[in-house]
Amino acid sequence: MNWTLIFGCLAILVYLLSPWMNIKTVQRVIGITLFLEIFYLSGHYIREWPFPTPIILLQLLVVSGLGVALGVCFSKIWPLPLHKGVERIFRTFLIIIPSLGLGMGLQILLQGAYATQAIYLLFALAAWIGSGQFIKVEDSEESVSNSKIASGVS
Repeated sequence: MNWTLIFGCLAILVYLLSPWMNIKTVQRVIGITLFLEIFYLSGHYIREWPFPTPIILLQLLVVSGLGVALGVCFSKIWPLPLHKGVERIFRTFLIIIPSLGLGMGLQILLQGAYATQAIYLLFALAAWIGSGQFIKVEDSEESVSNSKIASGVS
């Protein structure tokens, strides 16, 4: 519980103080968390997994929030290329491998030696989903948010 509160406060500070975190980022975090909560609740009734307690649900929110924040920061440093290719594959490996290591550390701190959720995989998945926040523009090498590309502004 102690580490969950510390990381939760850290995530709140990151989302409040960072200019890169917008409403789209918060929607991603809530969507990932909602999917994970439904997944673990249905796993309890279908596969007889341990019932997720409120502290575990809070840990899922914290882990997905920190993972998406890591992905957004990585995306700001190295924006997603517009065209598919080797650069996207290399970029994916450079976000997934370190986030798996950080996720293992989070899992040990949050749930200890006997974890009931795969926190390290959830953290890596959230980082990968968050890394699509900024996309390279072909005309100039500046990055643009997904919302600007979706609305047709270049």
